[in-house]
Amino acid sequence: MSYQSRRSRASREQQHVHCDSCYNRRCRARVQASVCCAVTPCRLHCGALFHQCKEEEHLLLCPNVRVPCLNAGYGCQLHMPRSSRAAHLQVCSASVVCCSMEWLRWPTDETNPHNNIVLKENAMKEREEKGEALDLAMALVDQSDLYDRLKMKPLYPELMEEEEEEIMEDEEDKKAEEALVADTNNNEESAAAGESEKRVVEYTVSPPFTLNLKNYNLCEMMFGMEKGACTVAQAEHNDPKQNPQNDERAKAQKQQGGASQKTCADQKDGKTPDANCPPPDTSKTGHAPWQEGVLDRLGRDLTPQEYNMYVVHHGRMLVSFGQIPACTPREKDFVYGSLEPIPVQTLRSFKVPDSYHYRRRVHLYDLAARAQSEPRSVDTSDLGASEEDWYSDEAEATLLGYAEEAVMGHKISESKAADGLYVDLGTQTHSFRTAPFKAKTTLAEVTVDRPLKLRLELQAESVNSRHNRASCAFTFICGHAFLRREFATHFRNVHCDIQAGLNGWFEQRCPLAYLGCTYSQRRFHPSTQKAIVSYNLQLKTFNLCPTLVASAKSSDSATCQKKRGSPGGEDPLSCLPYEVLCHMASFLDSLSLSQLALVSKLMRQVCSSQLQERGMVTLRWERESCSRRGSKWKATPVWEFSYLFSPVDSWHMSDIPPISAHLKVCPYYETSLHSKRVPLPSMNEKQESSEERISLVKHFTGNRGKQ
Repeated sequence: MSYQSRRSRASREQQHVHCDSCYNRRCRARVQASVCCAVTPCRLHCGALFHQCKEEEHLLLCPNVRVPCLNAGYGCQLHMPRSSRAAHLQVCSASVVCCSMEWLRWPTDETNPHNNIVLKENAMKEREEKGEALDLAMALVDQSDLYDRLKMKPLYPELMEEEEEEIMEDEEDKKAEEALVADTNNNEESAAAGESEKRVVEYTVSPPFTLNLKNYNLCEMMFGMEKGACTVAQAEHNDPKQNPQNDERAKAQKQQGGASQKTCADQKDGKTPDANCPPPDTSKTGHAPWQEGVLDRLGRDLTPQEYNMYVVHHGRMLVSFGQIPACTPREKDFVYGSLEPIPVQTLRSFKVPDSYHYRRRVHLYDLAARAQSEPRSVDTSDLGASEEDWYSDEAEATLLGYAEEAVMGHKISESKAADGLYVDLGTQTHSFRTAPFKAKTTLAEVTVDRPLKLRLELQAESVNSRHNRASCAFTFICGHAFLRREFATHFRNVHCDIQAGLNGWFEQRCPLAYLGCTYSQRRFHPSTQKAIVSYNLQLKTFNLCPTLVASAKSSDSATCQKKRGSPGGEDPLSCLPYEVLCHMASFLDSLSLSQLALVSKLMRQVCSSQLQERGMVTLRWERESCSRRGSKWKATPVWEFSYLFSPVDSWHMSDIPPISAHLKVCPYYETSLHSKRVPLPSMNEKQESSEERISLVKHFTGNRGKQ
């Protein structure tokens, strides 16, 4: 608090001249009215001593004052001493962190035979019988998420159906524009009459449109100032005092015009034998890059700034036409002879002039290298394909289109200009059975009734600077929320240990997987307990499934049913007392608690007893509609458990046979037994007769004989 604020507070209550500048804990000044007050200790026993008039200021800094948590706006309702807030943040239920781990997963290239296409087909057939592998389950979840995000309209705008709502919105927009123009005219008339009232215009459209006349008049004034500046600049440009070059140019044009008029007049009088007046020669006065002496004329007619801008914009053409030398000595790319006028009737009727000689510098411009084409009217039936082959698969075509845009940076069949004359036009037509699509149709809605097929790669890649979440559609994010103290464990166990080792370390596939073998084994398990790592498709996260031996007997279940008196029976766990269930729930991890709370009402009450210690508070945003203000978003704090399984500090190798044991019984491992003798290269008749090359046996035998 500044000195002036303290003086204002003191003058408001009591004028204590001594207290405003005294910070001595052992002040012995005499108590006087309007001068000094007594020194008192803090009522909350924090140990501070101060003048009594400073008690209000001390409460703003006292460490024993109970204040709300720093995350009170995020749902934490606890109040604690100010000195305990820092330690509370480590265990605060509202201190939530969202995992932002990202990875890439590209579509399958079916043209490449090494992309394990047969493996994916076999794995999709056997996943219900043998269970899903970790990489396969994660790829299916990523594909489902991708289908929900990919929309059909950006790739196929011509296959969209026009809805009635869009037509009505267009008509309403037109009506609003007409009303806006009419009201603007009325506002201009009222402003000319001297009315200075501010009006807000309301239109009966949805949503209601309002016009702020203050902002409109401000914009009109800004554009009027710019228009006035342009007028002044044009007047200065035409003024002969400011620009003498314009005066000389006007005189030269007048002289040329007078000479041409005189020539034509003489021809009309019969002084010349030609009946038609020849056109004036303007080849030496133009500023086109291909005309001779253009740089000399530009130096005389333009200012240095305009001359530099001209060279910057037309430098490539000036180099091509030989007006200025290039950086490296090369031949001229373009050579023009005499220019002949060509009438342009339509956009497609333009023809390259005969005097245009094309000397290529890049192989893309070579006309001989282009595919020879011939214009001909053909139909789809001329291709010799059946009607079933006309239709394309929506998922395959959409993934290919988005992959082309992500990798190449442009859409498929995008028009590309090779130079100023040649433009490569690309067209791509698609025939889909489900077309036309609605405006907000996604790929998941199109393929909802199709058999499930994996179209993404099993191996995931790391995100780079080019393909990130904002620019690439094939980027996936974890997105799960955890407490701040749980985030380090989640990132280490899930992303570093499990997900990073799915390419052959944590989960190992058969070496003959490229031929279609679906065998895989999980090589690691937690060191503290016997459990198997699995992937939950509904929760989109990894979890630990303990391998326990069933110890409950059928007699216990029957006893529990008799005790409860219910014919249907309940699980034996519900027969236990409530206190015992709460004690057992304290040993479960957060993921198990979140799933146990969904079993029954009793288990939900048992799990709710662990919310204060194990739960977290998140904000759930809901949209509420209001009659006057349209709609607004409202946040509601919600208690829930995170998806964190028991922390694993170290992993041990599983006691399973090695992958070589599977190769002995692998159906795709076919051995070829050769019974026919195959001669070695040294046993060839030609080599035996040759003296230059001898066998190894003769070589060592000869050496021993010499020794």
